[in-house]
Amino acid sequence: MLITDAWSAYNALDCLFRQTCMAHVFRKIRRLLRDNPQARSILRFYILLKRILRDGERQRQRALLGQIDEDALLRAHERLEERLDQLLAWRNPNPILAKIIASVQRLRPRILTFVLLPDCPSHNNYGEYIIRKGVLKRKISGGSMSAKGAQAYAILISIAQTCHLRKISFPDFLLAFLRHYCRTGKPLLLSQYAALTDESKAA
Repeated sequence: MLITDAWSAYNALDCLFRQTCMAHVFRKIRRLLRDNPQARSILRFYILLKRILRDGERQRQRALLGQIDEDALLRAHERLEERLDQLLAWRNPNPILAKIIASVQRLRPRILTFVLLPDCPSHNNYGEYIIRKGVLKRKISGGSMSAKGAQAYAILISIAQTCHLRKISFPDFLLAFLRHYCRTGKPLLLSQYAALTDESKAA
C-alpha cells in the first residue's frame, strides 16, 4: 500500500494498492479558489468532491464498526465511483476548472482506494507530520555542513521519532544505548531496549 501525492515518478513503483493524498489535491484547489474567487464553479466542484470523500470515510467507518458487511461496502464503493465519474463529466467547465478536472482525472484510479482498505487513510498528512521536526530543524539551522552530518542527523531523528511512536523516552534509550555500547561494543536495538524495559516493569 502506497499513499502519494501526484508526482509522476511514483508511477514507476510496482505497488498493489495506491491511494492519492487528497489533502494535496484539495490544497491545490483551495489555492485556485483564492486566486479566482469569482469562479463559483470551482467552489461547487470542490464541495462535491469533498462530499464524496466524506461519504467514503463514513462508509469505511461503518465497515470497521461492523455495521455493514463486505458486500455492502463494495456496493457503496461502486456508488461513490459513479458519483466521482459524474463529477468529472462536468459540462462546459471554465478553463481553470477544466485543468482541475484533468488533474483529478489522471488520479482517478487512486482516489477511492481508501474506502476498501481499513488501514489506508485518504491522505499522507501523518507521514508528513512524522518528518516535520526534521524539516523545521533544517529550516532553522540551514541544514548540515556535510553529507556525514546530514546522515547522522537523519539517523538520530528517525530513532527519536520511532521512540515517540512507541512511547519510549528517547533520552533514556540514548543513555542505555551508550552504556550498552561502551560495555559490549555493540549497538542496542530498540526491540532489545523495549524488552528490557518490559522486564524491569514486570519485576
